[in-house]
Amino acid sequence: MKRTTRRLTLLPLLLLLLAACTAPPAPAAPTADAGPQRLVLMSHDSFAISQEVIAQFEASHNAVVEFLKAGDAGEALNKACLSKANPLADVFFGVDNTFLSRAIDCDIFEPYESPLLAAVPDDLHLDPQSRLLPMDFGYVNLNYDRAWFEQQGLATPQTLAELTQPAYRGLLVVPNPATSSPGLAFLLATVAVFGETGDYTYLDFWRDLRANDLLVTDGWSEAYFSHFTVGSAGQGDRPLVVSYSTSPAADVFYSEGAKTQPDSGNISPPGETFRQIEFAGVLRGAKQPTLARQFIDFMLELPFQEDIPLQMFVYPANSAAAVPELFSQFAPTPSEPAALDPAAIEANRERWIEAWTEAVLR
Repeated sequence: MKRTTRRLTLLPLLLLLLAACTAPPAPAAPTADAGPQRLVLMSHDSFAISQEVIAQFEASHNAVVEFLKAGDAGEALNKACLSKANPLADVFFGVDNTFLSRAIDCDIFEPYESPLLAAVPDDLHLDPQSRLLPMDFGYVNLNYDRAWFEQQGLATPQTLAELTQPAYRGLLVVPNPATSSPGLAFLLATVAVFGETGDYTYLDFWRDLRANDLLVTDGWSEAYFSHFTVGSAGQGDRPLVVSYSTSPAADVFYSEGAKTQPDSGNISPPGETFRQIEFAGVLRGAKQPTLARQFIDFMLELPFQEDIPLQMFVYPANSAAAVPELFSQFAPTPSEPAALDPAAIEANRERWIEAWTEAVLR
């Protein structure tokens, strides 16, 4: 009897010990001195935003944002794809519509339907699964030297086709599409305008430009600042350049008050400019996925969106975001951009570049 009573007495104690060993540990209470979370943003080299804006996110989310700039848009995307098994960052900024299909096929982005997408126009949404969310957009078009054309008494060309006329011989400089993002965008615009088949194709147009003394440079900076008569402060000899619709606004902004009117103007024929849309997304396998989604939301909110224009000279994706007066005056958005499907761009980009190189440089 005594041995039986002892066993019955010990049984509840054994059950309590067993429960303690098998139950999941209680979550640790948060400590007041927990350090900030670390968020890594990977981007192309041209990404810029005010530190004051980033500080707002850091303060409200107890976070530190680190920036990993990884080359131009294509180079940065390639690095993100190559490191997909062990992502280098939590968020990627800077995929544009010339690389959209490649980014999606690489399968490095997590879908995230941000509630802020409701403020973004539908025509900027190119990924129905919201792996890549539109952040900004810009237009590649022609800039011209206003004073030069006025002094020469020459009307500016009103279509791309007019650039091949003798009146514009030796006036145009373009960046190489194989080595320049705006150069590629301009090439894509010509594909959309002239097509690949028929009596007059995009290659016929480029051959005619070459015969009309076209100048090709490796990059946009060389074209604009070394050869364009405005960007080179009169040292260049080309009054027409492939650039951006925001370049005249930048001309006034960077004069630091010396100019109230830009020296350059835009030539943006309907259907003959190329709209570059930039996207951001949460990288699959991000170390901070929740914080990354919060940062995507933050980038679509007004403080970030309204900082974009004078930092990167592009237009904000959020339609409620105010744009600077400089944009309203000197950088109105062109109408009817050229239309090319991102999948078609991905499938044909390298072939189009190679054909262009053969026609123009060899």
